[in-house]
Amino acid sequence: MSHSIQKNSLRILIILPCFNEGAMIGDLLHEISKLNPEWDTLVVDDCSTDHTYKVASAMSPCVKLVANLGIGGAVQTAIKYAFENDYDLCLQVDGDGQHPPDQIRILLNAYLTLPFNIIIGSRFIEEIGFQSTPLRRVGIQFISKVISWCFKYTVTDPTSGFRLMDRKAIQLFSLEYPLDFPEPVSLAIASEAGLSIKEVPVIMKPRRTGTSSITGLKTVTYMLRVIGYLFLIRIARHI
Repeated sequence: MSHSIQKNSLRILIILPCFNEGAMIGDLLHEISKLNPEWDTLVVDDCSTDHTYKVASAMSPCVKLVANLGIGGAVQTAIKYAFENDYDLCLQVDGDGQHPPDQIRILLNAYLTLPFNIIIGSRFIEEIGFQSTPLRRVGIQFISKVISWCFKYTVTDPTSGFRLMDRKAIQLFSLEYPLDFPEPVSLAIASEAGLSIKEVPVIMKPRRTGTSSITGLKTVTYMLRVIGYLFLIRIARHI
């Protein structure tokens, strides 16, 4: 892809996977619309038990999953939609408010300056804003080292769900996307497929509503299972 890409010619889809984010999703969609009303949005409600779908569907196209697939299944649902509807770019913004919509332009501008297949918003490059808990940061740093060792590239924030995907990444992930630990594992899949990956510094916030499902000892279990998946991908692709 060349530097002649024209911003106005790109079809852009903002995807927002949600589970019980009824208190937050309306504000996020409003903020995105204020930034650029021409950006398309798609909310994927992962079988929420609150009023997420009611709020989201009044403001945006919204898919209501009939079973809870988890973040990987919700994101891939949106990616399949992006692929089938010929979007050039899709950007994932989590529905819990950690990814401020005003940071979307940072990812877009990075792509327009020098296109990569995947551009990740990293909170750790400039270390401004919410930096996660100390235990989770240790786990993220360890996952980063394993990715660097296995796949020969450096990523500081492999668990970041704030990312841009171009048409090539959309096509790959519409066919192959991990249900478990999708953020770091999808980067391994992309790397093995020869896609280019870049990070840019962004500012994130603590989640505004709800609580994380990965806390305490679950952080250690998460890290160990992710590392196991990364090694399996590396080994399987080179047998």
